[in-house]
Amino acid sequence: MPEDDKKRAAHRALVDRVLNGEGRASAELRARAFGNDGLPPPLDALIGKVADRPAQVTEADLAAAKASGCTEDELFELVICAAVGRSARLYEAGLAALAEATVEGRPGHAT
Repeated sequence: MPEDDKKRAAHRALVDRVLNGEGRASAELRARAFGNDGLPPPLDALIGKVADRPAQVTEADLAAAKASGCTEDELFELVICAAVGRSARLYEAGLAALAEATVEGRPGHAT
């Protein structure tokens, strides 16, 4: 198997495990955290920060999410889902940009 195929297979396996593996948080909630979409407050604020501005996550964000009824295990899973979701989107965007940049015969593009 070519190295690129191995990397993509590992990426797919990671995403599948995060979204469909055993966990304390529901698969639906993990998918929402992965996509950073459709989460109830205050989870939406926490997950939005994890996905877009991780350095701005505060103890107060975690405390508010925990006070909304999430356990620490659930919060851990949702934070991981958000981080993996963000990295997956960046990975896919990078692959798309690389594919576009390496299309043969396009002026100004690498071959």
